[in-house]
Amino acid sequence: MDKHMSPVERLAKTHPDLEIWWDSSPLVYAQWTQKMLDAAAPDRRDILEEQLARLYSADDPGAGVFRGCTTNPPLSLQALQSDPKFWNAWVDDLIRAKPGLKQQEYTWLTYKEVVKRGAELYLPIYKASQGRFGWLSGQLDPRLFTETAQMIHDAEELSALSPNVMIKVPASLQGIEVVKVLTSKAISTNTTVCFTLPQIMASANAAMEGIKIAEKNKVDLRRWRAVITMMIGRLTEHPILDTQAERRNIKLSWQDKHWFGLAVFKRAYRLLTEGGYASKMLACSMRHGPLVAGKMRFWDVEKLAGGDIVYTCPPYVLEPLFEIGDELEFRSEIETDVPEQVLDKMSKIPYCIQAYDPNGLELEQFNDHPSTISTVENFSKGFAGVDEYIAKRMAQL
Repeated sequence: MDKHMSPVERLAKTHPDLEIWWDSSPLVYAQWTQKMLDAAAPDRRDILEEQLARLYSADDPGAGVFRGCTTNPPLSLQALQSDPKFWNAWVDDLIRAKPGLKQQEYTWLTYKEVVKRGAELYLPIYKASQGRFGWLSGQLDPRLFTETAQMIHDAEELSALSPNVMIKVPASLQGIEVVKVLTSKAISTNTTVCFTLPQIMASANAAMEGIKIAEKNKVDLRRWRAVITMMIGRLTEHPILDTQAERRNIKLSWQDKHWFGLAVFKRAYRLLTEGGYASKMLACSMRHGPLVAGKMRFWDVEKLAGGDIVYTCPPYVLEPLFEIGDELEFRSEIETDVPEQVLDKMSKIPYCIQAYDPNGLELEQFNDHPSTISTVENFSKGFAGVDEYIAKRMAQL
């Protein structure tokens, strides 16, 4: 093993089409790398600095390991908070230049600016790869996840900001229709707030329907892409899983829960690959662990290695990866089977059946899935936080 090669680089080598994306605003990457270097042991700092520079360098983004970027409303709020001097002045100038707008309008314009600036940082990757890589995902307002027409309108505005903006669309009943419509217009999508195989397959089928419409209308799809995010941790950590297991006298270990999330992802990957779907699976919300034979592992990453997939990695994934990285030997495990005893437990728990069975949920049930409700609430707080920030700036002018 090359000790000078970061774990992220070694992971990327397990499949020629595997992609690793940064999961946060690109505007905060430099601050995060400095935090990592400040915390590193002196004898480790030089090597770490080289490794982090190889992940992403503003001077030469196309040469980096990162192939794209995802973000969400809470992370966009963090971007604003990371440079208050700049953003306070920018927002104040916006309010003065466009007096009389509603608070929500200032919020939307500010959010679009965060997305636009982030996309600009990844545009060199997009250009160097002829549109294959370098995408930045801009998320629709999660508070509007049932508003089909508004989501389409807002998606078109976000897409117009830069050619490499991909739209994060929720896997709600209405969001599935939005995926189809946006695909028909050659607007790239990243399906989010997605936890179950029924949601994944519905999104994949919607994209295929959109492709047919686009082809019929002679829409150019050469620069179009679609990914489907499965939020692994947000599925496996929901309290209802334990509640339903205990009701059936089933004891779930940490390992059982993580195998459950991995089982859903692996089955989705297999179905999309065998079915020739245009969408690509994206792994999100990964958690490090467990401790095996005295060594810390990272199953959520390790067990999916070797696939034609995307990993989106926020600081809370990258930090433990770098900490335990030399102990990890990545090999192709995406096709390996889930233990039978785990599948047996899953087959008795309704929450697991809904996630693992392609027919476990109807479209009309997507919006009421427990993980959907909790995640939309969390993301909505992020947008509400931007609203509050704008309100304070308006009050001071």
